[in-house]
Amino acid sequence: MNEKMTLKEWLPLLGITFAAFIFNTSEFMPIALLTDIGTDFQISEATAGSLISVYALFVMLLSFPLMVLASKVEFRKLLLSTLFCFVVAQILSGIATSFNMLMVSRLLVACTHAIFWSIATPLGVRVVKENHQSLAMSVIVSGSSIAMIFGMPLGRMIGLYVGWRMTFIVVGMISLAIFLYLACIFPRVEQTKSFSFKELSTLLQNSKLIRIYVLTFLFATAYYTGYSYIDPFLQQVSHLSDQFITIVLMVFGSAGLVGSALFSKFYDKKRSMFVSGMTIFMAIALFLLYPAAKYPITILCLCAFWGMSATACNVTYQAELLKASSQESSAIAMSIYSGIFNLGISLGTYIGGEVTTYFTVANIGYVGFVIALFAFIYCRFRVQPTHKEIA
Repeated sequence: MNEKMTLKEWLPLLGITFAAFIFNTSEFMPIALLTDIGTDFQISEATAGSLISVYALFVMLLSFPLMVLASKVEFRKLLLSTLFCFVVAQILSGIATSFNMLMVSRLLVACTHAIFWSIATPLGVRVVKENHQSLAMSVIVSGSSIAMIFGMPLGRMIGLYVGWRMTFIVVGMISLAIFLYLACIFPRVEQTKSFSFKELSTLLQNSKLIRIYVLTFLFATAYYTGYSYIDPFLQQVSHLSDQFITIVLMVFGSAGLVGSALFSKFYDKKRSMFVSGMTIFMAIALFLLYPAAKYPITILCLCAFWGMSATACNVTYQAELLKASSQESSAIAMSIYSGIFNLGISLGTYIGGEVTTYFTVANIGYVGFVIALFAFIYCRFRVQPTHKEIA
């Protein structure tokens, strides 16, 4: 059981982790660049925020149908094709001459996102041995966390010094390097049978999956009600400098690594406690967002706690999903998860935008807390694993 992973397992797993890093960097970059994009195109922050909400809505709509169509393609070929299209879409984002053109290019990125996150976790656990699967999931999620540590803040710094367009160009170049790496080392993965739209009804009869999907929707909506507008919140409520905001975002992402490490250490041992505990931690973080904004040190610590709990929630829900689905249906189940997660992102960003427009950005944490509290209650009474399931 203590056997270490081999290099043959590590190399493709790291490739997927690098890809997760760049996909999440791309997804969250507009959060750090909203002000600059809005200024360049002379639009409001709420309108610029539609880059996040419309992107997420598009991923939600496309994740399942694209994955069903792509289920006939061998996984290695699908992964590489998705990455190549991602590279092209990033370059188009960087040369966009209007907000509409930027939106279209971002929607092209969303298409690749819809497929990648449907196959990333299932692929990650299939290139390692069974006793390493929890570690593999933790490593992949670490790629997402590192995107928040270095990717999003670095994108913000590039945007501040040489313009937001270069941020997308740089992401495109890094993506090309990851594509070439995976083309060299990623193995051919045994293909499972293709999935048809007719089989959806059977999949959705799985009550455990449905409960996980509902929890995921509530979590993502609560999280992004606050997180989508963290940049203007830190500017306008905490009155932080650009440099300190970058530090806060890096700490937020760094804490995600802690959440990922906690998952790999405690999830299998304390599954029931971990699922509900991390959900309530996220709610607490949102509730304390405004009170913590008074002092730089308190908002820094609060964002660290928030980042830890949010990342732990995400990887935990994915683990629950994989336990509730078969290997043959895991990619399709994950595509629905991705779609529902992004529906939550879209709704959360919309709610946060409405709060910012009609009230004040200072209230986004409280609104997110109310939704997160519902998520915890639902988790506690409908999703939390029973002792029989844990055994």
